[in-house]
Amino acid sequence: MELLVLGGVVLLGAFVQWLTGMGFALVSVPALVIVLGPAHGVTFANCAAGVVCVLGLLRGWRYVRLGAMVPLIVAAACTAPLGAWFARALPAPVLLLVMGALVTAAAVVLLIGLRVPALKGLAGALTAGATGGFMNTAAGLGGPPVSLYAVNANWTIREFVPNALFYGAIVNVFSLFTRGIPPLRASEWLVSALALLTGATLGSFLAPHIPNPTARRLVLLLALAGGLTTAAKGLTTL
Repeated sequence: MELLVLGGVVLLGAFVQWLTGMGFALVSVPALVIVLGPAHGVTFANCAAGVVCVLGLLRGWRYVRLGAMVPLIVAAACTAPLGAWFARALPAPVLLLVMGALVTAAAVVLLIGLRVPALKGLAGALTAGATGGFMNTAAGLGGPPVSLYAVNANWTIREFVPNALFYGAIVNVFSLFTRGIPPLRASEWLVSALALLTGATLGSFLAPHIPNPTARRLVLLLALAGGLTTAAKGLTTL
């Protein structure tokens, strides 16, 4: 049963990531931390999300804006170790509660399309990158700060998706460097790999047929439900 749940979560995460350029962690982390535990759930999400981002970049690397991404990447590298320390310092129930709250807050902020004037220019890029680096290593959630930055910088979807994939690929390497590879069984890695490839294939096939706003709203609603469930589990196990 655990293998089926793990495969289903990875398939869904890869599918939504391929559709919108983000969403793997938002959708999958709440379930992964329940199935694998807070520590291994996050590091596994870093592994899987990083692979999905690399696969997505194979077809969109020409649209990456390296000049715009450098401040985000540098800032994330500085805060990733702090996120790893934060995750190790908290007891498991508290970490569940914190991660559930972060997922919920991120989903709500992105759903309402919050605009923050401070998230513009170089200062905004550094702020978003630093916040994303910390959140990605601590809770597997590096995408929402970059999404907010893109919204406030008025990026189009075509600009956002490849740059979000590039950021995700690099930042997940930072996270794995500071936290390590999760010690999953061979069967879990195999099921996850098959599910990831299946989800990415379905996403690439259906992406042209699903309006991006519809897909994005669905991802965020799923994330909201998952975040609330994870926070509730953390609260009940305190």
